[in-house]
Amino acid sequence: MSVEQTGNFTGGDVAEGAVADVAGAEGRTAGAAATTAAALASSYPVVPGYRLNVRSGPGTGYSVVRVLAEGARVRINCQTTGTLVTGPYGTSAMWDNIGNGQYVSDTYILTGSDGYVAPRC
Repeated sequence: MSVEQTGNFTGGDVAEGAVADVAGAEGRTAGAAATTAAALASSYPVVPGYRLNVRSGPGTGYSVVRVLAEGARVRINCQTTGTLVTGPYGTSAMWDNIGNGQYVSDTYILTGSDGYVAPRC
């Protein structure tokens, strides 16, 4: 984020507009940090060391629409049942919706629960 200078700097004299811009930028930065922290608090990590297929539906028979990078985090919008999958976090038929037409097996997401952590789709 950049802060625009709204006056000339003359050896210790800063224009009033520049001071207001800095204060506004600090407030925006703090707000962005709070938003990022809130997003991380409600997102879940993909199992370490894996690139995870994101499918168009809740099962392995659906096409892969993208691949999540190692270390990715996801927000779970809702959960539904689908193909039974065995992954690093157990065996389950639960699938997590992470976007419009985007599903991942819950067995690759560290939710801290064997049950639902989001509404049912």
